[in-house]
Amino acid sequence: MANDKFELLKKQEISEISATAFFYRHLKTGAEILSLVNDDENKVFGITFRTPPNDSTGLPHILEHSVLCGSRKYPVKEPFVELMKSSLQNFLNAMTFPDKTCYPVASQNLQDFYNLVDVYLDAVFFPDLTPYKLMQEGWRYDLSSPEGPIDIKGVVYSEMKGAYSSPDTLLSDYTMRSLFPDNAYSFDSGGDPKKIPDLTFKKFMEFHKQYYHPSNAMVYFYGDHDPEKRLAIIDEYLNMFDKNCIDSKIQEQKAFKSPLRVIRSYDPGNDNQDSKARFTLSWLLQPNDDPVAVFSLYLLEYILLGMPGSPLRKALIESGLGQDLTGGGLETEIIQPYFSTGLKGIDLENIDKAQNLIMQTLRNLTVKGINRNDIEAALNIIEFIFRENNTGSYPRGLIMMLRALNSWLYDRDPLMLVAFEGPLDRVKTEIKNNPRYFEELINRYFLDNPHRTTDILRPEKGLIEKENSVQKKALADYLAGLNTSEINGIIEQTRTLKELQEQADTPENLAAIPVLRLSDMERKNRVFPCEESEESGARIMFHDLFTNGITYLDVGVNLHSLPQKLLPYSHIFGRALLEMGTSREDYVSLSQRISRKTGGIRPAYHI
Repeated sequence: MANDKFELLKKQEISEISATAFFYRHLKTGAEILSLVNDDENKVFGITFRTPPNDSTGLPHILEHSVLCGSRKYPVKEPFVELMKSSLQNFLNAMTFPDKTCYPVASQNLQDFYNLVDVYLDAVFFPDLTPYKLMQEGWRYDLSSPEGPIDIKGVVYSEMKGAYSSPDTLLSDYTMRSLFPDNAYSFDSGGDPKKIPDLTFKKFMEFHKQYYHPSNAMVYFYGDHDPEKRLAIIDEYLNMFDKNCIDSKIQEQKAFKSPLRVIRSYDPGNDNQDSKARFTLSWLLQPNDDPVAVFSLYLLEYILLGMPGSPLRKALIESGLGQDLTGGGLETEIIQPYFSTGLKGIDLENIDKAQNLIMQTLRNLTVKGINRNDIEAALNIIEFIFRENNTGSYPRGLIMMLRALNSWLYDRDPLMLVAFEGPLDRVKTEIKNNPRYFEELINRYFLDNPHRTTDILRPEKGLIEKENSVQKKALADYLAGLNTSEINGIIEQTRTLKELQEQADTPENLAAIPVLRLSDMERKNRVFPCEESEESGARIMFHDLFTNGITYLDVGVNLHSLPQKLLPYSHIFGRALLEMGTSREDYVSLSQRISRKTGGIRPAYHI
């Protein structure tokens, strides 16, 4: 493969996904392109920009919404809504992360895929950004008459008002801010409703100009389509720009010298079960620059929390101090991973007990040693997860993109975590050569690590109502301080935006949206192999498919004979079979055995 517009930086065979990886740099702009070529017919494209926030106005999130509201070549109000009417896409979305914004799409139809790629590229590089797009997607003053009332509205503003009413979301956000007080992660890229109205149209446009440039872009292709055509398609857009020096590097957080404790309030609402406190105990870990260390952390997280009988999970649940776990465990999708756990539904005075329990459980593991069955189970499950690539509703190529970005975004090898067999084998060697491998990791990452935060949310009934009252008064005072011309200006903006929203797209603009022709469609249905047989009265269906060496078994049980009144309990019964042990072994050893010997047993219900 050769193309004089690109420099090939790396070529590597990735046996784990039966792909050949080509890593390029665009010579004119410096854009980087990762092209994974294999026989997967579900083609994936994605373009990602580093978008570190420098405040909590939600600028990255609002811009993500806004660029999808019409562009140079596709001047309709909602191109993606129109595409969904005729496209065969199986993934069409955009995602804002704490330090990046991704625009991925997938389709099994080749022409449809090329159509979608072009719409995405035109959207990110040439969006139709206007003050009214910011008002619609971000925030605006909403006023219908001079007497008021005046309000704040906007798609992202409303979305984040909802998010900030969720204590789980708040605790997660506050945990990250506490761990990273000195870099981009101290801000909310999604937007703090109290800060979103600080965003101006000037900052909005400057952010797009600065970060939505090829020199700050990571372009990704995956699947069975022509690898040379990929480069030609992306070059059509990249060639319109010149190289630019963009400072978007994510700065690492400097280590704390002592732990930090932060207490904040939240509104529990009317839910009595949610009227107690919640907390997380969290540690900042080392940078994601060593794949062996990253895979070791995956394994350690599973050992501590991944199974019903995992020691840290078991200690917290059986303590009776709280109702359920908090924290997401291990987070690796940022420049420095962190580990977080805790309890919700806990009395405020018991938080110290729970924190001491966590620390003592970790100490006991280093003294008494980790059960070898837990280590074997973790190795088996983590290898299953990576080898299986069971990505649910997400296309496999999209998961590979996100996995690559975990290192690529920080100027590291994008294939570092995609090619997992080498690092995982090295971890296995470390475990074999050092029986206390994970005990030493617990000491290094947790017990001897002063970069630790305790984030506490205490309930405060009526807090949201109080904050809404303060905002309502502030808005009334703002309206009272405006002159007649300023009031009429806001009323006119409100009226104009409503008219624009209600205005239908013209037939000429709608005609710009690409549609598939019958000739673009596959004429034959895809047929999956199936051999049927019968054994002891049971119907058996065997599908001979490529599964990367993994055998799948589904056993179906007819529930028609179950009395109607018992059907609601079938979900509980399925969980009980797996989580309560048997007459021969308790639930800890049962969960260990399931994880050691299988890739997981999961009940499913179709009622």
